[in-house]
Formats: sequence, C-alpha cells, structure tokens
Amino acid sequence: MTPLRHIHRKTLQEMTEKVYGNFYINLLYGTRWFSHLLAFLLLPVFVHINFFSRLYGSIQKSRFSKKKILRFIKNFHVDTSEFLDPVDSFRSFNDFFTRKLKPECRPIIPDTDIAILPADGRYLVYENIEKTDGFFVKGKKFSLVKLLKNPELAQKYASGSMVIARLAPVDYHRFHFPVNCLPEEPQPLRGPLFSVNPAALKKHAEILAENKRVITPLKTKNFGTVLFIEVGATYVGTIHQTFDPHKPQTKGDEKGFFSFGGSSLILLFEPSCIQFDKDLIEASNRRIEVLGQMGQSLGRSISTLLT
Repeated sequence: MTPLRHIHRKTLQEMTEKVYGNFYINLLYGTRWFSHLLAFLLLPVFVHINFFSRLYGSIQKSRFSKKKILRFIKNFHVDTSEFLDPVDSFRSFNDFFTRKLKPECRPIIPDTDIAILPADGRYLVYENIEKTDGFFVKGKKFSLVKLLKNPELAQKYASGSMVIARLAPVDYHRFHFPVNCLPEEPQPLRGPLFSVNPAALKKHAEILAENKRVITPLKTKNFGTVLFIEVGATYVGTIHQTFDPHKPQTKGDEKGFFSFGGSSLILLFEPSCIQFDKDLIEASNRRIEVLGQMGQSLGRSISTLLT
C-alpha cells in the first residue's frame, strides 16, 4: 500500500503517517489477489455485524487492556504532557483513548467570524462540493443524498462546502463545536462499520456515506446552518454526545467523543458561507491531508468578509 502522507500544519513539513494496525489494513484493502479474496469473505461479516465491534470495544475497556497504554505511547510518540489526567490513572486502553487534554494545550481562536477545526485530525476541504471531481480518487465521490438520507437537505448543500476530518487511533478523540451555535437534536443513522483509512476509501468511496453516523444541525449567526456529522468506523460503533441540544454552545465547547478506533467527522456548510484557509485549500487541491489540532483556524465567514 502506498504510504500515507500529510502536511503537519505547525511545522509545514510533509510527513509519512505511522498507521496503527497497518498489517491488517494492508491485508484487507491491499491490491494483491489474497487481499481481494479476504475482503470478499470477511468484510461483509465484520463491518455489517456490529457484534464484532462491540466485542473488540469491550476488550479495550477491560482492565487487561491497560498494559497496552505505555507501549502505544512510546510507539506513536504521544505527548503525555498534554493530558489532563496522569497516565497511571487510566484503568483501560479506552480510558486512555478517550482522554481529556489540558485546555491550554488547545487554545481557541476567539474571533467569532472564524470557524475552528473541531478535532485533532487530518483534514481535506472542498470549497464547492458540486464542482470537485472526487473526494479520494478521481471520478469517485459519494452521494450527499446517501450521506444525509434526505434529498431536500442534500439539495440545500449540493453546492456548499465540505470538511472531512480523519481521526487516527493516535489522536485525541474528543470533538468540539467549530462555531458559536445553537445545536439541534442529534440524528443517528444506522450503517455498517467500514474502515475510514484512505486505503479503504480509495477502494470504496461511498464508505463515509454508508457507515453508522450521527447528524447534528448547528444554527449559527455568521455561518448559516452547519451540519456536523460524526462517522463511525471499524471498532468505533459508539459515538458519544456530551452536549445539551437546544442550548447555546460556544466555539470550542466539547460536543462529544468516539470510543476506541479510527473515525471521521464531516462538516457541511451552505453555499457562500465560509472561506477556508489558504493552506487547507492548497493541500486539498493536491489531494494531501493537513494534520491540524482542535482550535486552529478553519476559515472565515464570507458574510463578514463582504461587510
């Protein structure tokens, strides 16, 4: 499998990603004949029957999983100085995975006209969904109708803007509101649990529109109605919401978190509502992700740019 490359937003360096579970991803999503055979035989079982994800999740919550923490921290160079709680306080690997960070480690840009990155992760942005020729592979894109399961809503965002954030197991897995908003009730949509690793997405571009997901409309003053979508993935059957619907939320407030595994977020903006930051646009045009942190700038409200 071609190594995954991304641009580190702070250092501006292009880096190769160290992938957790890389052997199994290559085995199932590689190009060799036995990968195709295994994918044909095993993927329908593992991704469509949530029992396997629940079972694996329960193992990560057990006290026996605690012994994996220090090895994982060492192998993936996780910065423990950012942790709100000490490492030895985690009773399981999932406790470590769903860790909280010290607030000062993720400063929030205060300008209400600027939207922020909602999570730590690897970002791609699309200024006009209708005009892009493919999200991961040229000529392949997923359907907004399938993603939203609502033709009228899909039409509303058809020529809008989209953000895809891919969270790897090494990342901080809590997600936050990107703008000041009034959130509505989260709307869960059932689906399978395919991997959201780019190797999987390149073979099956519809994954993000099929996987189990939750859609929350965010009513805002400067950005229209933003759709915030959490997408589950293999071994991430549980998406936790920690906010109160119909109560005003401030940019950077926690919205929820994922249990163990890799996962994704999607933000949909109505047409002519956001101007993404230049570095995100340039990297996305090259089809390379930008590794960013929650609280960094995503883009500015177009309505305020015009005043």
